[in-house]
Amino acid sequence: MTQETRTPLDATDTALLDRLQRNGTATAQDLGEALNLSASQAGRRRQRLEDNGTITGYRATIDPERIGLHVQAFIQVQLARHGTTQGNDFNRLLRTRPEITSAWTMTGEADYLLRVWCPDLPALNRLIHEVLLAHPTVARVHSQIVMDQPKADAPLPVL
Repeated sequence: MTQETRTPLDATDTALLDRLQRNGTATAQDLGEALNLSASQAGRRRQRLEDNGTITGYRATIDPERIGLHVQAFIQVQLARHGTTQGNDFNRLLRTRPEITSAWTMTGEADYLLRVWCPDLPALNRLIHEVLLAHPTVARVHSQIVMDQPKADAPLPVL
C-alpha cells in the first residue's frame, strides 16, 4: 500500500483495529468500554473503517484438527514458463482447490508459495502429484510440512 492510499488513523482508530483483530465479535458497547468511548462513537468509528475498506471482513478462527485437518504444509511452485496465460491458468487452479488456503507470488526461485491444509499425508501427496505437478504450467514443486507453530497467526501490527 502506498502512502497515498493509506487511511489516516488516529490512536483511537489503531486501538479499535487492534481490539477487533483480537475479537471480531466485539460489540460497540465492548469497544466503547475498552477505548473509553460511548458505544455510538465506537460503532461509528468501526463503520467508517469498514466503509473506507480498512476493515475488509470478519471471520471465525477454526481449530483445524477439530475438522480433520492434521497436515499443514507450505509448497513452493516454480512455473515452466512465465506469461500472462500461464499465470492466469495457474491462478484459476488455485481458486478451485479449498485445501490451498493462501497463495503468494514470490521473488527468488519459486514463483508461488502456497499454504495448504490436508487431512493426512496421502492427501498432501495427491495434491502435489495429481494436481500441482500434473498442471501443464508447473515445472517443479518443493514442499515443507509444518511440524509445529510456535507463534500462531497474529494480528497485523497497527501503527
